[in-house]
Amino acid sequence: MAMSVSTGGGPGEDEEPMSAINTTPLVDVMLVLLIIFLITVPVITQSVKVDLPHASNIPTQTKPENINIAVDQDGNVYWNTALVPTQDALLAKLKAVAVLDPQPEIHVRGDKHTKYEAIGRVIVLCQRSGIVKVGFITEPDRGMARMPTK
Repeated sequence: MAMSVSTGGGPGEDEEPMSAINTTPLVDVMLVLLIIFLITVPVITQSVKVDLPHASNIPTQTKPENINIAVDQDGNVYWNTALVPTQDALLAKLKAVAVLDPQPEIHVRGDKHTKYEAIGRVIVLCQRSGIVKVGFITEPDRGMARMPTK
């Protein structure tokens, strides 16, 4: 710690006021704050240890045998490009392709404004029919500024 001592001049000597900033208290306060943060950060970030999967951005390999199921914003389901009228009809189609060898992949394309319930029904039907591979098709992020939707 540094300390400033005057030259000890006599009573007749004019002393100038000290113009240097004493940073010792500032450093002491910053060290105390650093120690407090180092102690409290591990306490704040407590979580259950799980092995999280690593994400990879791999372009979709489109194969002719893949089946595209599209869900529009009204909840209508399309098998490739044909409208599927009921959930029972979709389940029957899924069961028919589930027994094929190799089993085709199901690619679900949901409209941005679709309710999660409609896409969830498609996933449940895929599970009930025995489909093993289900993927979600999304629009890649182009890095453009997002325009507000009307």
